[in-house]
Amino acid sequence: MVQVTFENIYTLGHLVVENNQYKHIHYPQMLTRYDSNFIEFKKIPTLTEFKNAESYLRSYHLKNNQKHVKFYFPANEILTGELVDYINHSGYEISFIELYAVQPNQFPLVKDNPDIEIHVVTDKNLETFLKLQFQQDLEFGSKYATEKIELHKRNFEDQHILQLLAFYQGTPAGSVDIIISIETAEIDNLVVSESYQKKGIGSRLQKFVMERFYNKTIILVANGDDTPREMYKRQNYQYHGYKYQSQKVYEN
Repeated sequence: MVQVTFENIYTLGHLVVENNQYKHIHYPQMLTRYDSNFIEFKKIPTLTEFKNAESYLRSYHLKNNQKHVKFYFPANEILTGELVDYINHSGYEISFIELYAVQPNQFPLVKDNPDIEIHVVTDKNLETFLKLQFQQDLEFGSKYATEKIELHKRNFEDQHILQLLAFYQGTPAGSVDIIISIETAEIDNLVVSESYQKKGIGSRLQKFVMERFYNKTIILVANGDDTPREMYKRQNYQYHGYKYQSQKVYEN
């Protein structure tokens, strides 16, 4: 297996500032996407360093009419007590993400189900794919869902991204993006419509990935407190580390 780290995970955004403390990533094409507009620390900051970065990012985002700040911390490192106290008492959400990887030949067998069909997104079914994505993203607001459609269109044109669409008894029910690199294929944005969950659609999408990219290491990132991470463990994904993150959304 490839030695997998968070460096293997695809980052959508442009580097605008880098110094010895952090990298600042910005994505003007979608200002509402928190995971594309953030600061990533290279080392655990002192409280003073964090406050300085916070002030800088808040000012930068205000100029772009962005109402959030988001920070990632170094992989596999614990935050200091004073930093946690400040974050907890300043209106931030704090959580962590986990990195997983599996070799395709280690993925469990998945029984064929004639009710489920997996298709690569093409010109013929792109509109169906976009409609499903819009419905999924509406929970984050219509502005976000509309902007995300344009991102999906850009991804469709990207030769390094493969989009899959799952049908259940002929109805669009799930999808996933695969980000392709030389040694890895990253599973991203795996979604199954609520009314079609627990029918094996997620497993069938992954099975397609395992068969299509049998010669690559399959990687993904899961939220540390989400149920899917337990599913990934049952599917023989191996844990490769964690990373803390925090974000704050301002009313004005």
